[in-house]
Amino acid sequence: MGILRDHPELVLFLSLAAGYLVGKLRVGPITLGGICGTLIVSLLLGAWTKATVSDDVKTIFFALFIFSLGYMAGPQFFANLNRKSLRFFALCLIEVVCVVGIALGIAEAFDLDVGTAAGILAGAATESAVVGTATESIAKLSDLTQEQITQYQGHVATAYTVCYLFGLVTIVIYTSQIMPMLMRINLRDASRELWERMRGEGGGLESDEREALPGLVGRTFLVTHADGTGVADLERSLGGRVTVEAVKRGSKVLTPPPPGFVLTLSDLVLAVGRRANIIEAGRVIGPETPAVPGLDTPLATTQVSLTDKGVSGKSLDTLSKEHPEFSSGGVYVTDVLRNDQHLPATPETVVDRGDVLTLVGARSGLGKLASRIGATVRNDATDFIYLGLGIVCGSLLGQVVVEFGDVPLSLGTGGGCLISGLLFGWFRSRTQTFGAFPPQAAATLKDMGLAIFIACTGLVSGPQAWPLLKEYGALLPFAGIAMVLVPATISLVVGRKLLKIEKPLLIGAIAGQQCSTPAITSITQVAQSSVPMLGYTITYTLSNFLLPLTGPLLVGILGA
Repeated sequence: MGILRDHPELVLFLSLAAGYLVGKLRVGPITLGGICGTLIVSLLLGAWTKATVSDDVKTIFFALFIFSLGYMAGPQFFANLNRKSLRFFALCLIEVVCVVGIALGIAEAFDLDVGTAAGILAGAATESAVVGTATESIAKLSDLTQEQITQYQGHVATAYTVCYLFGLVTIVIYTSQIMPMLMRINLRDASRELWERMRGEGGGLESDEREALPGLVGRTFLVTHADGTGVADLERSLGGRVTVEAVKRGSKVLTPPPPGFVLTLSDLVLAVGRRANIIEAGRVIGPETPAVPGLDTPLATTQVSLTDKGVSGKSLDTLSKEHPEFSSGGVYVTDVLRNDQHLPATPETVVDRGDVLTLVGARSGLGKLASRIGATVRNDATDFIYLGLGIVCGSLLGQVVVEFGDVPLSLGTGGGCLISGLLFGWFRSRTQTFGAFPPQAAATLKDMGLAIFIACTGLVSGPQAWPLLKEYGALLPFAGIAMVLVPATISLVVGRKLLKIEKPLLIGAIAGQQCSTPAITSITQVAQSSVPMLGYTITYTLSNFLLPLTGPLLVGILGA
């Protein structure tokens, strides 16, 4: 035990390893998750070893976590601030008002200290970020001694752990099992019916899926019908939607064929285009043949962010007609990415400024076209200048204190970095030419930042855990269950009766307003469909911004 006390880095990373191992334990559809497992293990190790970790370590890693969270959510967050998503935003407001109101009521009724009340809110809402924002706000209460601050911060972690366990189980069972019965639906059938109605709007693929029939294809044809036709005339007759990338005549391969080249009988032609257009090309050129060795030609792929305001509101078909480089360079759009949402790359798809187009074609043609419609996306390495500046701005914003009567409110480093992350992530999405923060890097930094912060909190809070459990042992489970059922039930009634949200989407949205990944996992398993995810992603993004701000709000009110 001595070596762990003297070397906090050992006990810190032991908490991470053992905590994530505990988090993998599964009971039915429920797993604790790595964060809750880390907190449980670190509380036990903290009580046993009395090891301490510098508060600066907690602050730094929490800033990294909360900025990364905001950066990843920023584009989708601002995209959801529209009339179509307003009804989902109402569900998030119900969640915020309910959890803050219930936490204040319980604190008043049972004379709870500010740390215990904040821990109940964080755990029942299953929102780990509240632990950080509330803990940080407690440290800024001027009428507390350092001993009281340490004690109350320990109460946050302990109350969070107990309430999280009961809140997690409640939201998973309530959304996946009880809500479909209350609405008298078979979630699987309802999701399938809704999907059939929405198919016209386009759908996405899972991360491990690929299209069985990709939109862009290359095929080789034996020239029969097109004998004596020039390549340029052939492409023109097909509306510029098919390009001849190579021609094999005898043993000679022309890649690409020279201007004015005329096809003759028995030439082999490699044509590239969309599947429907390639089928039409086969009728004009001649019969399709198996792949011919030496005739294939590589096609380059690049992502281009649309920075030209003139492209907004135009369809891909209009865009290709206004820019002849598409047909002359043999360039095709295979994907449209808007705020992390993949749209079908059909001629009718309307694009907007900030959309990212995946272009496929000859390398020379790609370069010319990219410079005319936007800028090539650079996302291969983290822009640490942009990242560092964002965290600095967030930290400065968090130091601002606003007085509401006798209540001093401050975002703290956590709330400030969350807002700056949202803004920096959104601003990056407008151009995609600077401020790169690759998704895998952002996700790693987010997960590690939160895990280390939680481990540090648990280690410091371990000695205060047992006295709090003895004092409020029965209250914490009750609070965890009540603070899930009340907002979820109100959202269920309001969502159906007033907002008229489709039932599968509503169930997913309620899991999202609670920021519960285990809940949506269980829901999609029951539904055997990803349709509920459509509601979940909107409320999850909004709640990820709103719920962390409830920590400073609750602490400010109770601290006054």
